Amino acid sequence: MLATSRTFFLASPLLLRLTDEAESPQCIAGDKWRMADRAFCTALTANRQVATFFMRAIAIAKLAGLILACVGWACFTGCVTNEAGRNQLMLVSAEQEMQMGLTAFDQMKKEVPISKDPQADELVQRVGKRIASVVSLPNAQWEFVVFESKEANAFCLPGGKIGVYTGILPITKDEAGLATVLGHEVAHATLHHGAERVSRAMLRQGVGEGVGAGLSAAGADPRVASASEVIYGTGSQLLEALPHSRAQESEADHRGLIYMALAGYDPEMAVAFWQRFSVFAIEKGGGNTLWFLRTHPLDETRIKQLQQWVPEAKAQQRSPR
Repeated sequence: MLATSRTFFLASPLLLRLTDEAESPQCIAGDKWRMADRAFCTALTANRQVATFFMRAIAIAKLAGLILACVGWACFTGCVTNEAGRNQLMLVSAEQEMQMGLTAFDQMKKEVPISKDPQADELVQRVGKRIASVVSLPNAQWEFVVFESKEANAFCLPGGKIGVYTGILPITKDEAGLATVLGHEVAHATLHHGAERVSRAMLRQGVGEGVGAGLSAAGADPRVASASEVIYGTGSQLLEALPHSRAQESEADHRGLIYMALAGYDPEMAVAFWQRFSVFAIEKGGGNTLWFLRTHPLDETRIKQLQQWVPEAKAQQRSPR
């Protein structure tokens, strides 16, 4: 936007536990960790609370190593290379991806009013088909629908399902502006961003379940386990999900710029569109969210990136069809 296959991760019990019977922590560790555990046990015997904290920290560190191994395994077995040359984690099949898009779009058309403006529909159909004609997406079922909404946005669902809200049309202003928006959305489809997000969410869920199982095996206090779940959930969003979402949006901006040039539109008009959109967002009081909490890059960042990519797109620009 502008703005069932499951993978299970098996975790062996942690090799560290705390005993309530003894005055000091008892460490049970594999060969790799034994000396470190003993050193902590000796140094921290005098303060059981501090010892408990550090012993659990060691347990979590060991679990982190296991999690990294799971991530590495998932990437090794489930990665594909997309059109932009980037490796993607893909744990859902092309058929599943397509079905998700079809189902969600059908539901969308039932819940959100479709515009009855024939001129708006004709414009979106013309520009959308022109963009779609220059891309490669096997078995795509391209469909461009104008939804009646004041929201200045558009969206893409897997399989070539593109929705455009009427609220974005005054900002697109002309065909080239609309080509910027539709090129971006089409790029989400050709780069399989929807399936990638589902796959990464599956991985995060699997790792989260592994964290919970590991803490349970370590005998962690329920309050500690609950807090750890919150920390993991927040951390995985701030450190993985949101940065990845912003990276996908930038990738779609780049490929979308290429698509609009291949379709015969001037890529410099993409910069002009985003400048207009930035002014609109400021007037509406948007853009105040801290950058690291955003799903999309800052408008000024997008404009700078597009300006850098324009020469590349210009070199591929074709005559209008």
